[in-house]
Amino acid sequence: MAGMSVAQPVEVDRDVVDFAAVGKWMDEQGLPAGEFTGVAPLGGGTQNIMLRFTRGGRDYVLRRGPKHLRAASNNVIRRESRILGALDGTGIRAPKVIAAGAADDVIGASFYLMEPINGFNPQTELPALHAGDPEIRRQMGLSAVEAIARLGALDHEALGLADYGKPDGFLERQVPRWLKELESYSANEGYAGPEIPGVERVGDWLDRNRPAQWKPGILHGDCHLANMMFSYDGPEVAAMVDWEMSTIGDPLLDLGWQIATRPEPGTTGAALIGTLGAVGGLPTPAEMIEHYGKFNDRDLSNATWYTVLACFKLGIVLEGTYARAAAGKAPKQVGDFLHAITLELFDKAHRLME
Repeated sequence: MAGMSVAQPVEVDRDVVDFAAVGKWMDEQGLPAGEFTGVAPLGGGTQNIMLRFTRGGRDYVLRRGPKHLRAASNNVIRRESRILGALDGTGIRAPKVIAAGAADDVIGASFYLMEPINGFNPQTELPALHAGDPEIRRQMGLSAVEAIARLGALDHEALGLADYGKPDGFLERQVPRWLKELESYSANEGYAGPEIPGVERVGDWLDRNRPAQWKPGILHGDCHLANMMFSYDGPEVAAMVDWEMSTIGDPLLDLGWQIATRPEPGTTGAALIGTLGAVGGLPTPAEMIEHYGKFNDRDLSNATWYTVLACFKLGIVLEGTYARAAAGKAPKQVGDFLHAITLELFDKAHRLME
């Protein structure tokens, strides 16, 4: 959902959304009837499809998987709607689900309806208020930290999410899980293999320095600033979006993720966050860690370890697109761009390890 920018109304492919079927299903849910108007796609940083529309005087956003579904696409959408439903009423800033649970055969894919978010994504937009005031931008970074800290402080079992993930052995699984993922990229013809200095060294350091104790909680899983919507009239997070990597694990990985992806002007990684990444003014890692502790009582003495893990995991995730690009399955320019970020992430990991 990153970058929910509205495009002009367009003719929507019926293979993506059959609005006659959606309308019938909405009627069955007791939602306001009427014609579908103002249908427009919402741009974003994911391959999932989002369409905004109005019906019966109410605005909606429909979210479903990509046109060409992958093996896990429908399950991802079902999981998203489940966790967003569980978070409703907790005070966590997240999209509000209006209706979910439609059978996959309604439009040929799982989908849910949510309320539109009144906010901007810093990857694609930076209002004058935010662009012109470095203190506003610093507070934006702190608001993002507060959002994940409050999320990680929730009792996931009390919210009915005890079976939403597999926390047992979560930290122990991370290094072998992602090294196996990296190894699998070699199946892409044309990919010469990971040219990432020190991958095994970082993995070994993570295994040797893994925290002995931690407490499970809700993990957003991909909480960089491009997956945050911010208020137009201040620095506050309006909503955390793109929950497809959410699970029950160690929430401190979200803190490490935010520190690892903190945009540093002049780096390739900063380009992921658009104008905000270019102008900077965000809080320092030390400020982020201190601020997290104001809203969550977890032991933060191993924050560096979680940041290195975030660099390791995200770097390997991004390398997957580079491998697919080498096989002609993704644009070469995108693959090269993400590979450069992978190298920066591993360079940061090595510096933190020292």
